[in-house]
Amino acid sequence: MAKKKSRNSSLPLVIMVLGGLLILAMVGWLIWQSVQPTSALEPTPVQTISTEEVTRVNLTDSKAAFDQQAAVFLDVRDAESYASSHIPGALSIPLNELPDRLGELDPNARIITYCT
Repeated sequence: MAKKKSRNSSLPLVIMVLGGLLILAMVGWLIWQSVQPTSALEPTPVQTISTEEVTRVNLTDSKAAFDQQAAVFLDVRDAESYASSHIPGALSIPLNELPDRLGELDPNARIITYCT
């Protein structure tokens, strides 16, 4: 009987040691993950088209799209110009940031860009 008590009394100690080792292993793994270099995300390829292929939108059609909320107006000027004045509700993505921020735009939406 004395041996049985001895075995049962060492069980909590074994569990605590195994739990401690598990915690140390997890901490080590997390530290190892944080120091590993992250792979750069591949940029989405941008299809280039000539200016002749871009559909021009005249002022009347733009105003109709604005009134009907049928298009997203995208201001591609710098942030300072956008802050000074812009079409109400227009998004601001400066032209030099556009390739990196295309994911913010709905590819199915009608997008009318402007810069003046």
